[in-house]
Amino acid sequence: MLDFLMEPLAYEFFRHSLLAALMVGSLCGLIGVYIVLRGMSYIGHGLSHAAFGGAVVGFTLNLNFYVGAGAMGLLAALLINMLTKDGKIKSDAAIGIVTTAFFALGVAIISQVRSFSQSFEAALFGNILGITNEDLWVIGLVTAFTMITIFFMYKPLLFSTFDNEAARVFGIKTSIVQLMFSFILTLSVIASMNIVGVTMIAATLIMPAMTARMMTDSFSRMLIYSTIIGAITGVAGMYMSYIFNAASGATIVLFGATLFCLALLIKFIRERFILHSHLHSHGDLVHAHPHGPKHGAEDHKHVNEMDRVEKKM
Repeated sequence: MLDFLMEPLAYEFFRHSLLAALMVGSLCGLIGVYIVLRGMSYIGHGLSHAAFGGAVVGFTLNLNFYVGAGAMGLLAALLINMLTKDGKIKSDAAIGIVTTAFFALGVAIISQVRSFSQSFEAALFGNILGITNEDLWVIGLVTAFTMITIFFMYKPLLFSTFDNEAARVFGIKTSIVQLMFSFILTLSVIASMNIVGVTMIAATLIMPAMTARMMTDSFSRMLIYSTIIGAITGVAGMYMSYIFNAASGATIVLFGATLFCLALLIKFIRERFILHSHLHSHGDLVHAHPHGPKHGAEDHKHVNEMDRVEKKM
């Protein structure tokens, strides 16, 4: 088993790819929790399309890939925030309008210029085996910055995630929190583009978080679980890519989907065949009540840890 794990590490490109997959998996798993709980599952997919359009524009202006993609991705995030600020335009509509327009701009430029390098194919479908030292530095800095930001903004992000209106009442500057979240999300999407590609970024953001959601109702544990699941998915997906000689972005996503299905199956089995009682919490005391055939959901009011945390803040 050890020889099997060590064999691909003899290749430098695989070591670079494995490190990139580990960091991107952890990054997407962490930030994906907030995306899932905010009901913004489409945002990662949308911002990646906007960033692709920015990368194309940047290429025509002889700019670095990350500069062009980052500028357009941040502009898209700001426009989405502006359009949804008064509540008249829903977030999904704003995301669809802004990001697809930026993506269409990139496609229109490609159709006119027709002289683009292979890096844009990598941005669309992922090319983790072509990861350079520059890419590793970008991914590492974005991962570190995102984790530090979430650590110091843990409470404002948590509160605004569950009840934005109440957060304003308690003095949290939700507009700044939202802008900061959009900033780190955009950076995360751009850092991940060359790993899994525009077409699969949404999956890498959502799957670890949803798998973690199947495992716990605790927000803090969900963050930890999702980060770990994302890291495991990235590493295991790379080994699957090596074994089956398949596209690494696809194997990473497929492994993540497998973990989600497994977590869903375990949750179903536990609820259907094992658990015959609800756990109740009164302060620090946790106890269970057996359910009879006439027991209904209306008989008890359940408040999970996510709800209790926001009430305590």
